[in-house]
Amino acid sequence: MRSGEVVAAELPRVPVGDWFDGLVTWLTDNVEWLFDAVGAAVEGAVDGLTAVLTAPPPLVLTVVLAVLALVLRGWKLSVFTLVGFGLIESMELWEPAMDSLALVLVAALVSVVISVPLGIAAARNDMVSRIVRPVLDLMQTMPAFVYLIPAIFFFSIGVVPGVVATVVFALPPGVRLTELGIRGVDAEMVEAGEAFGTPPGRILTRIQIPLAMPSIMAGINQLIMLSLSMVVIAGMVGAGGLGNEVLEGIQRVNIAQGFEGGVAVVVLAIFLDRITSALGDRTAVSRAMAQVS
Repeated sequence: MRSGEVVAAELPRVPVGDWFDGLVTWLTDNVEWLFDAVGAAVEGAVDGLTAVLTAPPPLVLTVVLAVLALVLRGWKLSVFTLVGFGLIESMELWEPAMDSLALVLVAALVSVVISVPLGIAAARNDMVSRIVRPVLDLMQTMPAFVYLIPAIFFFSIGVVPGVVATVVFALPPGVRLTELGIRGVDAEMVEAGEAFGTPPGRILTRIQIPLAMPSIMAGINQLIMLSLSMVVIAGMVGAGGLGNEVLEGIQRVNIAQGFEGGVAVVVLAIFLDRITSALGDRTAVSRAMAQVS
């Protein structure tokens, strides 16, 4: 070797992808019964909710949703609901829209059932919080398309991998905002409950959760929006709905079809966002009244 030359050292390749592939293969071979049960439950829930949403005539359901918007938010959202859902029906996208709405609602429900208890556990135990945070960071930063790969291995093509990938993608804000809300409860309120001999479980259910409800509802709002943003990606694995309409528009370079599918997604997003925001505002008002009383 000549003087002055530097030999570049090469690090050995770490086969992280191969390890993950081995894990997926092992799970597929040894826990297939669990994936079959989860797949059947998810598919049954989505199919059942889709049947409920598509059973009444579109105009009837539109009026029902408009009345719900009027009660929770006001006349402006009610008018938007009538116009928006009427537009979806006029574009002949009612059934795909209801398919997507059912997928989003099921995924959001599963996400809430997982994220809220996990956020509460993380708020009450620092060790759980330290374990959960890097996992949530990974879930938030990993490209959404990556979730579809193991989901397809576990559940094949169809609506189930779309729901599973959506749940994984939507979980982090629900966990984080639930933890933030519980930790943000005034310590003096908790100490007052402890001073009166209130058990920890009742302190959680009577003090911490009610006071943290606006933050929890904000997390639920965010996970619903993230679930809806996965509609198009879920369409890539055969989930159907509006995602399939948008993908077909892209594949066929059909600007009209893709744009109409996108407009329908926007209508659903605005409606769900305003409804969940209204529920969050109502919990905030209830909390303020409880504190005054």
